Amino acid sequence: MLASITPLGERGRSSRWPVTVAFFIFGSALSSAALGAAAGAVGELTWPSGFGAGHLRFATLALALAAGVVIDLGVGGLRVPSVRRQVNEDWLREYRGWVYGLGFGVQLGLGVSTIVTTTAVYGTIVAAWITGDPVLGAAVGGSFGLVRGASLLAGARVTSTARLVALHARMGAWRGRVRAVGLATQAALFGVALVGVLG
Repeated sequence: MLASITPLGERGRSSRWPVTVAFFIFGSALSSAALGAAAGAVGELTWPSGFGAGHLRFATLALALAAGVVIDLGVGGLRVPSVRRQVNEDWLREYRGWVYGLGFGVQLGLGVSTIVTTTAVYGTIVAAWITGDPVLGAAVGGSFGLVRGASLLAGARVTSTARLVALHARMGAWRGRVRAVGLATQAALFGVALVGVLG
């Protein structure tokens, strides 16, 4: 989406980039918050209360994060579980910018309705689930969706083909670093969850 929804691309489709991006971010945050609320509601029904319940929740999160890091590293040939679909790019030609912005945002905000490239997506759902609260789950999920949707802002200066080529080059150059930061963040969150287990 980052390479498709740019000021250059939107101008070519007679759409306004700020409007499309605003609806994309809104859709991403909305669907992710809804998924987080649902996970929190399930957690409300499934998590025990009382002494030790908090430790069990943190242990579950720690286990999910540790498994995620192992899977993301491809240990033993493991791969991230994923559906094999993308958003329908025909929408870019068939609908107005705000329509495909909202539609793409909703699908990508869910995290699991298109190709999943990192287990952090599943870790977010687990984090929403262990809150045991729909409101807190919505906050966890909504934060994920907001950040995911805001990724389109990286293309804000793509107003020419030269800048589009430069954006692709930057994305390629940063791919390994971004992956490393993602893994390090998951490992750090694993450490925080362990503190919760032992605290």
